Amino acid sequence: MKKSPKKNISGKNNKNYKKNSDYGNYSKSINRTEKNDRFLNNSAKNKNAENFNKKETNNTFSSLNRLKPKFKSNSEFSNNKHNTYQEFTNKRNFDDWIWGKHSVYEALSSDRSINRIWCTSEIFSSDKFYILLKDLKSKGVLIEEVSWNRLSQLTYGASHQGVALQLACSKTISLEQLIDFSKHNCANPILLALDGITDPHNVGAIIRSAEAFGCKGIIIPQRRSAGLTGTVAKVAAGALEHLQVSRVVNLNRALEELKKNGFLVVGLSGDGQLSISNFLEKSPLVVIVGSEDRGISLLSQKKCDFLLRIPLKGKTSSLNASVAAAISLFHLTSR
Repeated sequence: MKKSPKKNISGKNNKNYKKNSDYGNYSKSINRTEKNDRFLNNSAKNKNAENFNKKETNNTFSSLNRLKPKFKSNSEFSNNKHNTYQEFTNKRNFDDWIWGKHSVYEALSSDRSINRIWCTSEIFSSDKFYILLKDLKSKGVLIEEVSWNRLSQLTYGASHQGVALQLACSKTISLEQLIDFSKHNCANPILLALDGITDPHNVGAIIRSAEAFGCKGIIIPQRRSAGLTGTVAKVAAGALEHLQVSRVVNLNRALEELKKNGFLVVGLSGDGQLSISNFLEKSPLVVIVGSEDRGISLLSQKKCDFLLRIPLKGKTSSLNASVAAAISLFHLTSR
């Protein structure tokens, strides 16, 4: 039985097949009309593919630009706005808080008006805190025992050391009261005036140094200055409870009023013509301390009777505001 010869279907030796460069294989030869139809069909497919890619691109970018969920209700949006406003309100009203063992103990010992106290269970193991808290509770002060994590949330992660309180009102007095208090308690009192110091850590450190060197009071402008926040009280380490503070609207007017009452106004400046070690005037003084980068303002300099400089022997060109205040108070109180 004879086997039938195999057909050549490779296309290479068959005239009915030719290589199709578009598809990279061998296909049967077709006429021009079929080629045109194929070209038109392929171009239509290509256009459809391009349109599909454009739609995909548009959808991708639109989904990236749409940050909020599509089906989120209006009530959820209003709740988020309310929560954001409430958080801002809580932070804004945080200036009347004090935290930390030393700062809280000094505030409780100095008969400050207390609104509320938060503490952990560890605080009651201290005898001095236990006696104070028991006495305040008998007077109607609300004392709430909370966990350590909860107290960290209430103080926005501050180093609370297990206790924090909220003052009923800020401890400030008027400028007239500060003048009367300082003159009745000392023949030549020294007051500090802060000009443009916005860092609460610097303000707290200055208050601590001022109380330690016997300064009778401190003047803080209501604008361009850090307020009496919990951070200030914490850095001051209890000194704020023993130092009179006056908040003034206009520092220059306050300086004029002090000069009318017999105070000499001196400013700390790196460009001062007189070294603080050579200043020998014995009279009531107001010492103006400015920020390290800007110093005291030009208006404040015009109100000064003397511009004093701290002599520096090293290559450092300036000092931190709190350090400069401490050095100047040391020199002025050692005369």
